[in-house]
Amino acid sequence: MNEQSEIRNLKGIGAKTEELFHKMGIFTIGDLLRYYPRGYDVYEEPVSVGELEEGKISTVKGVIYGRVQVGGGKRMQITTAYVKDLTGTLKVIWFRMPFLRNTLKQGMPVIIRGRVVSKKDQLIMEHPELFSPPDSYDKKCGTLQPIYPLTAGMTNNAVAKAVKGAMEYLDLVSDDLPKDLRLRYHLAEYNYAIRGIHFPLDKAEFYHARERLVFEEFLVFVLALRRTRERNERAENGFMIKRRSEIDRFLANLPYELTGAQKRVWEQIQEEMCGKLVMSRLIQGDVGSGKTIVALLALLLAALNGYQGAMMAPTEVLAKQHYESIIEMLEKYQIPVKTELLTGSMTAKEKREAYQRIAAGEVQIVLGTHALIQEKVEYQNLALVVTDEQHRFGVRQREALAGKGQIPHILVMSATPIPRTLAIILYGDLDISVIDELPANRLPIKNCVVDTSYRPTAYRFMQKQVAEGRQCYVICPMVEESEAMDAENVLDYAQLLQSEMGDKIRIAALHGRMKQAEKDEIMGAFAKNEIQVLVSTTVIEVGINVPNATVIMVENAERFGLAQLHQLRGRVGRGRHQSYCIFMSGSKTKETKKRLEILNKSNDGFFIANEDLKLRGPGDLFGIRQSGLMDFRIGDVFQDSELLKKAGEASGEILREDPLLEGEKYKLLGEKLAAYISGNNLETTL
Repeated sequence: MNEQSEIRNLKGIGAKTEELFHKMGIFTIGDLLRYYPRGYDVYEEPVSVGELEEGKISTVKGVIYGRVQVGGGKRMQITTAYVKDLTGTLKVIWFRMPFLRNTLKQGMPVIIRGRVVSKKDQLIMEHPELFSPPDSYDKKCGTLQPIYPLTAGMTNNAVAKAVKGAMEYLDLVSDDLPKDLRLRYHLAEYNYAIRGIHFPLDKAEFYHARERLVFEEFLVFVLALRRTRERNERAENGFMIKRRSEIDRFLANLPYELTGAQKRVWEQIQEEMCGKLVMSRLIQGDVGSGKTIVALLALLLAALNGYQGAMMAPTEVLAKQHYESIIEMLEKYQIPVKTELLTGSMTAKEKREAYQRIAAGEVQIVLGTHALIQEKVEYQNLALVVTDEQHRFGVRQREALAGKGQIPHILVMSATPIPRTLAIILYGDLDISVIDELPANRLPIKNCVVDTSYRPTAYRFMQKQVAEGRQCYVICPMVEESEAMDAENVLDYAQLLQSEMGDKIRIAALHGRMKQAEKDEIMGAFAKNEIQVLVSTTVIEVGINVPNATVIMVENAERFGLAQLHQLRGRVGRGRHQSYCIFMSGSKTKETKKRLEILNKSNDGFFIANEDLKLRGPGDLFGIRQSGLMDFRIGDVFQDSELLKKAGEASGEILREDPLLEGEKYKLLGEKLAAYISGNNLETTL
């Protein structure tokens, strides 16, 4: 057997388990070995009740004190017990485990491990792991246990067991990185790294293993971008585009003036679209900086020169919002350009008719979601491709859309504030423009970082805002054990919020387990103010523009990366009303306060990103994904910024030594790069 062997060949994997693995994207032994844990449980030595700190996961040894009680309703039964040691007594609660009333007896010795929270000035351990007898904890104490992303029906133990089985074949796997490269950058061998990432003996082994795997992932990515860049640089502009006076009149009639940064970027775009070579440009701008109007100008420039432009948005709701605002502008300023909306929810007949209009060149601007890149869509003369929020699509879809035309100009918009040193590496196939100032008429968002005792006050504040006609978001952190638990978490919270705020306020829940059509329906209703409060996981991070929303409250803000929190904050502050962001933290540690205070001090995404990098360590053992940017398997652009820089440096050295990666030294790396390029559809147009 080898890496390409199907997982059904592993001992203990039957048809049902294989099907669950397939749902998780695992088909081969290689897939399984590269299915990295999302975090680890570190089983530490027990501490006394008197030493417990709010917000930390801790282990306590003691005895059951008093009677165990079960309360709550049918939907959420709560078992309450007390664990006592020489330093004090700790209240402990379990959810949906009523059988513990018969298991736990007065005076029974136990070890419990879980997160400590504070409610009404009392420390409580919520839903801890239970070890009885206490010596059953000895085997786990001091170890790091992997925690894997799961699908419904799959258990963590089943994944760990399968990974151990796959590791028997690790010695058959060759190392893609040559020895001298590993030595130069102090990297572990591949086999060591795979063992160390799944079952590290200690934190040092975890860091060493992770560093190797992140470096390799970044290296292949940067090499692929350099290849793409080389081909792009040879591409000549096949479109005869000239500057148009209609656009100057359009700008003169706008009720506001473009900022200096917008004017500068628009000038760069015009120069390139009218120049000799194909444009491949990234517009980097903070949330609310006015990237969309600049993209619209570029689409108009293509359309007024007789060509087509396509703009792909990450969600159907946002695509529709772009479409409606563009239609309104075109009609208001009497610009003779026709538009088309193309989304997955359209009927077969509507799609067919839209395809015909696009193919015949009857429409000049096409807006939509992933429906734009389906095989049936044929453009007559596509000259410009705009993608909104690039990090939600990835290279594959962008290149697939570009493949619908004759090497069109590419304009990518990103609201993720990446420091320029990283952006140059990360967007190696694109030139970078930055819109670094906000429109003058924007009211700055008012921020506050508070602890959980502020929650009732926050609820009253949101009620007041709704009474004034405004709308609110509440963000719950992802539980991550499974999508099912995420959904349950959000639904339970929405139900609790409804009971607090009353039936007159319409509250809806949004989570990752919903079908896209359900998400679009709820976001559409929120956009129309049919829903006043939206409780959600981070699925609203991009994809909705509701100027009437003025409050966003983020629960357990300490569990999010700063870049992600800044993106979430960008959902408000889009209209003429004062907006507010409430970061509610369940942790009182100094580190958490220091991180969140950065958000309290500034609304500038670039400042936040740079400050965040200063606080960042060499990797996150507990799996907080700081940005989700680019959807890397294990690397994180912000967290691993130094490794990204090293990978960029190494890619240059490798290509200078062997530009085609055909020699014996880099042959395996070349094969991996070819597979990556093919798998990400990078050669569609180039």
